[in-house]
Amino acid sequence: MRFSTRTVPDEPNAIAVAEGIALRAGASLRKLNDSNPTHHGLGPKMLGHGYDADPRGPRDARETLASFLSTRGRHVGENRALPGAPSHRGTAVSGELMESSAPEVSPERIYVLSSTSQAYSWLMKLLCDAGDAVLVPKPGYPLIESIARLECVDALSYPLHYDGSWTIDTAAIREALRRDTQGHIRALVLINPNNPTASYVGAHERDTILSLCKEYDVALIADEVFFDYAFDDDSDRPGHEGEGSATRRESSTVAGEGPQHRRFAGESSVLTFALDGFSKLLAAPHAKVGWIQVSGPEDEVRQALRRLDAIADDYLPMSSIIADAIPALIALADTQLAHVRSRVSTNLAVLRRLLDQDENGLVSLLRAEGGWNVLLRFPAVIDENDLVLGLIHDHGVSAQPGYFFDMESNGYLALSLLPEGEEFERNVRDVLAEVQTLIDR
Repeated sequence: MRFSTRTVPDEPNAIAVAEGIALRAGASLRKLNDSNPTHHGLGPKMLGHGYDADPRGPRDARETLASFLSTRGRHVGENRALPGAPSHRGTAVSGELMESSAPEVSPERIYVLSSTSQAYSWLMKLLCDAGDAVLVPKPGYPLIESIARLECVDALSYPLHYDGSWTIDTAAIREALRRDTQGHIRALVLINPNNPTASYVGAHERDTILSLCKEYDVALIADEVFFDYAFDDDSDRPGHEGEGSATRRESSTVAGEGPQHRRFAGESSVLTFALDGFSKLLAAPHAKVGWIQVSGPEDEVRQALRRLDAIADDYLPMSSIIADAIPALIALADTQLAHVRSRVSTNLAVLRRLLDQDENGLVSLLRAEGGWNVLLRFPAVIDENDLVLGLIHDHGVSAQPGYFFDMESNGYLALSLLPEGEEFERNVRDVLAEVQTLIDR
């Protein structure tokens, strides 16, 4: 694995080596240059204990997260009870229950930071020099391309195609890697499930992508913030763009492979950086806690950790004020997941009902597997801008059209499943009404 030339850590000097030897021998070294005010009784009393910077994040916080991640299922539908939490975790999602325990996660392989956005930035610093590239999904959320631009990295898209369900064009990924004779593509980004397509990475896609990353020495960045929010299978519901038997995506199980939807967190075959955080897990974007879980071949992980430590040390670790709240926040996970799942599943059922009852039949729901958002399709003779502008002017509501996410053609609208019941139903009815108005003109 080739890492960025920006992240070559300095070799320890003679003083650092001597300090390490002394500390391992049990010595307690005073520091003549210790300028940490909390070590000298000068910190604000309201902030409690002293501050000891650990570039990966406070050790206690990482141990708490490691324990949580070790109990969390790697497959959609695994019913893992959190320590001290109710036992209903996982009952609201589709999939099979797994008997095997989740692999144990080491706190040494976790970095705690303020957001997955920050995680993307750090990983691009780790893996890419200026002019290098990462592969990103299209359609997809534009944030990754924006961060890549700030890091002087190219974001090259690989397509997802819709034919009754979403599939990743792994042949396009293979071709992009084959044509990259200079080795500028340093990472492949997967959103599992993707936003806004609401599609998980299928079992066959997973195997192919891991094989390609290994063959071309490319790291994998797996953004799994929406993983816990799987929908019920809806492929055969009326008023919904499900696939026929000829194009049906992999079923919920694949022979010999277990459930279709699996996390990439903990993947051992290629260097993998799994991203997650409280923003989606707890429906709390203001909690500002995200993390990177590093896994893969031991030698590559060791090199990656060393370089990530250098990056993290330069940016300083997460505030201990926030880190101290992590155990209490994790204790909310089970309740919060159930609450958000209930809202999403209720609104999804309302959406299907309203689409089924719409006598004009002009709007349909693209097959969605998980997340908080779905895509609606309307007649392509209506310009997406015209629809959104009409919603603003006629109904006092704005929206994000398909081209915001690089959809390949006109006629798509993103819809959040999070609003409260009355507001959500009103949103859907406003879309149906505006589409009809534009068709009638």
